[in-house]
Amino acid sequence: MSILRWDPIEDFYTIRREMARLMDERLSPFRMTRFIRSERTVQLPLDVYSTDEEIVVTAAVPGLNPEDVEVTMEDNVLTIRGEFRAPLENVEYLVQERPYGRFSRSLTINVPVEADRAEAKFDKGILTVVLPKAEHARPKVIQVKTE
Repeated sequence: MSILRWDPIEDFYTIRREMARLMDERLSPFRMTRFIRSERTVQLPLDVYSTDEEIVVTAAVPGLNPEDVEVTMEDNVLTIRGEFRAPLENVEYLVQERPYGRFSRSLTINVPVEADRAEAKFDKGILTVVLPKAEHARPKVIQVKTE
């Protein structure tokens, strides 16, 4: 029977190699593409900011036309729907990172807005939705007077 010396540093190297292998397998573009393909839904990223006068929502929807996107406002919930078209068929992709499929993103607007005055604009693949704030939700400037 032989006695082996325990080397704690070797254990750390083993853990590091296994973690790297796990991350490579789980996060490779090919595996993510398969996951995206099987889901057939796309998470639409949004940018939202507020000014004194309005709430502005922007979303990148490259390759779509204005008629391919539906924007609705109902009960303080803004919803953007559409679909990125499927890629080419009968080809074998070497890399396929662009998602495709239906998307639907809803956002609750917690500030009173005038939905009937809302505007949606489309420019170079960027959808911009402008929601004017209701008059009572806008900040008021109070003049300070001297006596």
